[in-house]
Amino acid sequence: MRDPIEDLHRVGCPENVIEHCLAVRDLAVEMAERCDADVDVDLVEVGAILHDIGRSKTHDLDHAVVGAEIVRELGYPEEVARIVERHIGAGITAEEARELGLPPKDYVPETLEEKIVAHADNLVFGTKRVPFRRVLDKFRSRLGPDHPSVRRLIELHEELVGIDAVPPELR
Repeated sequence: MRDPIEDLHRVGCPENVIEHCLAVRDLAVEMAERCDADVDVDLVEVGAILHDIGRSKTHDLDHAVVGAEIVRELGYPEEVARIVERHIGAGITAEEARELGLPPKDYVPETLEEKIVAHADNLVFGTKRVPFRRVLDKFRSRLGPDHPSVRRLIELHEELVGIDAVPPELR
């Protein structure tokens, strides 16, 4: 069995990125354990630890695509690669991916495990947990209040609140 934390070090992730990944892992596992749905907590944990492994090569938006390739090369299951590939915000549609210069495919999280890791990442700035209102304000100021990503973020948050995955202090 691979050690995902060791793999972050092995591929050259900066220490601050590793600390962020561990903070996201802590929240994602808590969310997975809280929720009123069947979720693979071990998959959430590994996916959360590795979600930013692509930052060992780039800090651009494509770090998710690069990261997914790294975890595939390391031999992790495809479910882990998809968590890494789909963790940006509340997802990126194929059309948005084309506009952003990413390989044209859908990067919107589909499984509950993918959604939990993506949203835990949204709710952690650096190593600090932040309430959803701050995340929403950040999205709106960066993208504009009517951007489709803002709507997806709200929908993702509401879905996870609806199954009691999001801790009350972050709602």
